[in-house]
Amino acid sequence: MLTPEQVNVLRLLCDTVVPSIPHPDDHDGFWTRTATDTGADQGVLALIAGLPADHQEGLGALFDALAANGFTTAPQAAREQLLQAIPETGPLITMILFMTYGLTGPDGRNANWSRLGYPGPAAVTAPGGRTVAALGIDGDQDLDADAVVIGSGAGGGLIAGRLAAAGLRVVVVEAGRHRTEADFHQLELAAYQASYWRGGPAPSADGNITLVAGAGVGGGTVINWTNCLKTRDGVRRQWATEHGLTDVATGAFDRHLDTVWRELSVTDRCSEFNRIHEAMARGAEALGWSFATIFRNWDEKRHDAAVAGHLGYGDPSGAKQSTLKVYLEPAVLDHGARLIDDCRVDRILVENGRAAGVVGRTGSQATVTVRAPVVVVAAGALESPGVLLRSGIGGPATGQYLRLHPCTVTMGDYGDDMRGWWGPPQAGLVNEFAEVDDGYGFLMESVQYATGLGASSVPFTSPAAHKEAMAGYRNYGSFIGLIRDRGHGRVTLDPAGDTVAWYDLTDERDIRATHRALEAQIHLHRAAGARRIQVFARGLGAWAEGENLESYIEQVKRVPLQAGGMTLFSAHQMGSCRMGLDPATSVADPRGELHDTPGVWIGDASAFPTPSGTNPMITIMALASRTAENILAVS
Repeated sequence: MLTPEQVNVLRLLCDTVVPSIPHPDDHDGFWTRTATDTGADQGVLALIAGLPADHQEGLGALFDALAANGFTTAPQAAREQLLQAIPETGPLITMILFMTYGLTGPDGRNANWSRLGYPGPAAVTAPGGRTVAALGIDGDQDLDADAVVIGSGAGGGLIAGRLAAAGLRVVVVEAGRHRTEADFHQLELAAYQASYWRGGPAPSADGNITLVAGAGVGGGTVINWTNCLKTRDGVRRQWATEHGLTDVATGAFDRHLDTVWRELSVTDRCSEFNRIHEAMARGAEALGWSFATIFRNWDEKRHDAAVAGHLGYGDPSGAKQSTLKVYLEPAVLDHGARLIDDCRVDRILVENGRAAGVVGRTGSQATVTVRAPVVVVAAGALESPGVLLRSGIGGPATGQYLRLHPCTVTMGDYGDDMRGWWGPPQAGLVNEFAEVDDGYGFLMESVQYATGLGASSVPFTSPAAHKEAMAGYRNYGSFIGLIRDRGHGRVTLDPAGDTVAWYDLTDERDIRATHRALEAQIHLHRAAGARRIQVFARGLGAWAEGENLESYIEQVKRVPLQAGGMTLFSAHQMGSCRMGLDPATSVADPRGELHDTPGVWIGDASAFPTPSGTNPMITIMALASRTAENILAVS
């Protein structure tokens, strides 16, 4: 709990980061509006209140140190100098910008959106149809089943559907909450709190990379960007020859891929290009690079491009074909599966060396025990190893080989309203360099339009410079460079038994790929007509038309690929409970069953032997379909 004096320092800090600045073009009050005018101080206080006690104490000590250095009485210029001199203020600056441009009032709007050219949520006709209901857990409960599935995302949701359709009594245990289309309001911050792992973009333990993952019934498929890419042939061959998944390189796996593709209603007829995608296509053509329109798991009959632009906040239209809609609803409504939400699995029960069920705890602290001879671990690559580690099973590779597809971000100023909020976030990609380095390389894609995350990611060099950058936000288009990483991180447990992710981008090939991806993004922006180009990196300025582009690229390559340097994101977490032949370097055998505990199966992206190098949803689901068949073959 912060003291009143510390809260006062925080509020002053907010208005130091986003101050009132006299400006001749202030018809909408943007330049005079401060952070506290938007309620950002209250938003940051709420974020701090959700942090562990030791983190709160550390921030309180930081506020005390600022006060002791005269922060509360110093003029704006002197306060700015203190910010520069104390790098520990960096996370707070990020929080303040995040709230200033993302927080909404009772009317569902932010006062800065007018200047940003953002119209806010689109009108939606709510869908009808069926919806599942989670079991009401009022107290401790014991259940019996043939199979219990931990997690309900791309892998767990599909496996639950397959097993239930085959006649097994299935219980799905999900740590997140069940939400329907009526709960999705197309608002960024509300969506992060409701549907994202740990409340939204969260840093790895070392601060090197920001992790973005789904949380809730349907997992990441409820809030991902519906980019459907099949597993590449080279990856399939590698998994077959080096890791023992021999059938993955044959037509048997094509059958799983094609089945999932059909079940998800994948189409390229709902991939309209906004001006950012038009710029990407234009730049690729000018450079002679390959470019492809993205296929998406989307219901054409419910499609609305304006609504699709908000799909990362949950789709209120019912068009998105998530695992919740495609697999879990039939599992529960047609085949009798039972769903428990808001319940974290603490451990897997093991009797006589075999799976015997799970024990979990709900948000209301009720204990739920599900006894079953088959346990499918599909809590996501950030949480599945935690389940195994808390259970003392899985072997020495548990939590190792975490792959993240690290992404860099670049932003081009095109001098015109890019309407980045309209249309699907990812409708096109440049795949010219996907396998440029012996099966490894990178993709270039676009991103979800987001005012809060966008503002907090635009490099902060000074309050005035950042406000100037945000004043032109409507004219920006962003590209990402997504690398297929060879190096890896790990997932461990903290003293409370919660997972902790670590990742350091130090592999020489990964560094080379990241630099090549940055260079390619910059050239793509320039070829598309950008007049300014900004790489997301701490303290790094932008390139402006007329300056030497190659010199800027060399400057970019000197930025460290770690905390305090380049901004790195990951929306694809894989490999932390991977399949393989060797129990020393893999957790599960090539079929998906644990080496050391029969009856426990890995059913999500943590099973990937190596990263896919593509948006992984289709690969996760095809592997899950394969795993479900393997489970049924021995059940």
